[in-house]
This record gives sequence, C-alpha cells and structure tokens, in this order.
Amino acid sequence: MIGSVLKALEIMELFSSDHPTLSLNEISQLLGYPKTTIYTILNTLESKGYVERGKGGVYSLGTAIITMTQAVRVNVELRDRAAPLLRELGDFCNETVYLTVLDGYHCLYIYAIESSSRLMARTTVGMKLPMYCSAVGKAILAFLPKPKVHEILEHTGMKAITPHTIVSEEKLFKELEKIKKIGLAVDNQEAKMNMFCLGSPIFDEKGNVFASCSISTRDPYILNEKFQEYSSGILYTAQEISRRMGFIPKAETLFWHGMENPLRIKLAN
Repeated sequence: MIGSVLKALEIMELFSSDHPTLSLNEISQLLGYPKTTIYTILNTLESKGYVERGKGGVYSLGTAIITMTQAVRVNVELRDRAAPLLRELGDFCNETVYLTVLDGYHCLYIYAIESSSRLMARTTVGMKLPMYCSAVGKAILAFLPKPKVHEILEHTGMKAITPHTIVSEEKLFKELEKIKKIGLAVDNQEAKMNMFCLGSPIFDEKGNVFASCSISTRDPYILNEKFQEYSSGILYTAQEISRRMGFIPKAETLFWHGMENPLRIKLAN
C-alpha cells in the first residue's frame, strides 16, 4: 500500500455534514500526522480540485468530488437498467457478455455475464482497456467527435498488443467510419489472441455515446456462421439499453430495425 495515498483518503473521509470544514490544525490533531505532511497532501488535493481552501485557511471538499459521485451514480444506473437485457443476451448466445463505460481515455468494464466456457469473466470487471484495440472501445470511438478520438489516441498510443492490432490511425479511422454506419464493431484477436468480439454503442438521453456492450468468445464462428445472428442480438441489446437510459434513436442511430426482439424469438423456439 502507498502511505501518501492512504493519508489523502483519510483526510477526505474526515469531512462530513457535521464537519464540512476543517483547519490544518484540526486535521493534524484528528489523524495524528505532522502538519507539514498534512499541508503537502492538502496542496496536492487542492491542485486537483478534491479539496478547496476558504477564508481563514479552512478546507472543505472540492467540486471534483461531485463529478466522481455523478459518474458512480450513472454507472450504477446503467448497470441496473442494462443487467436484465445483458442476461437475456447471454442466454441467447451462451457466450460472455460485457458492459463498459467511457472512463477518461479507456473503456472501464463495469458488468459481465459469464458463459459456461469462460467462468472467470467477472474478474474483468473493474479493469480498463485501450479503446483502439477492442470492440467495446471502437464502438464508442466511432461516435465521438474526431478531435476527441485524436486526443484519446495521442494519450494511449497505438501499441501492437497482438499481430492483429490496428496500429495505423488512417486504418482505424476508416474502420470507425464503417462502424458509424452500422453500429457494430468487431475485434478479431486485436486485444488478445484467440478472442473474438462484437460490440455496439450505448447512448444517453442527450444522444451522446458513453458506454458499449459486447459478446466475446474464443470461437471464430462469431465472425462467420454466427455473425448475422449475434450481430442482431448485440445491436438490439445496445439499442434497448440506450432507450432505458432515455435515448430516442434518430434515423442515423437506429441500427436495429426489427419489429420483434431477436433474442426472445430464438429462446422461444
């Protein structure tokens, strides 16, 4: 464990509705750490907006906490609304199903449905993955403004994780254009050898992409004889999750045109 990080968390946990503001002396006395140590940590937290210094040198929690709280609320809301649909998708394809959100410059895995052939899928929850080499990532990138995509790629780089990883921005942008037209992204062993995925974007009530879901398998049949069937499943699921998050599809984002749920049609037969 990193001592300075623990001290920073302990400082932030001192603030409450009963103690919304605290002085340097009060924090030092409550935690038993030297004032010089506390002062250094407070300055760091202040520079990132996690604490604010007011009149008389007293400190309070900063606005960066609000952003984090909102992100947690949205993630929990998304997971709860998406879970029944993802379970249905998992039953439909009997493969691993993932739910991810855009988290800074990466995809953050927040939910997983395990398949009988991959029982450790839930250990992926909490992990982050570069966006350029995954179906969930490319599904999001395709619907972000180009300057934002450039910013993300500039930050993460485009390292070859496998021999199949796309490492050319030009090639990636051509693929993103195709994804934008059909709402479907493919990962053909780009993030991990012998792993194949189909991903689709999820939109919020304002029409902004903020998440994605995917089907993942070790069997290449997902890109061949099962492609049409699984594509309809993932497109339908992503669209229905978006609807539950308040999104009203427009013509250019209405990727699933079927009148009936393709998942229930198969499960009923």
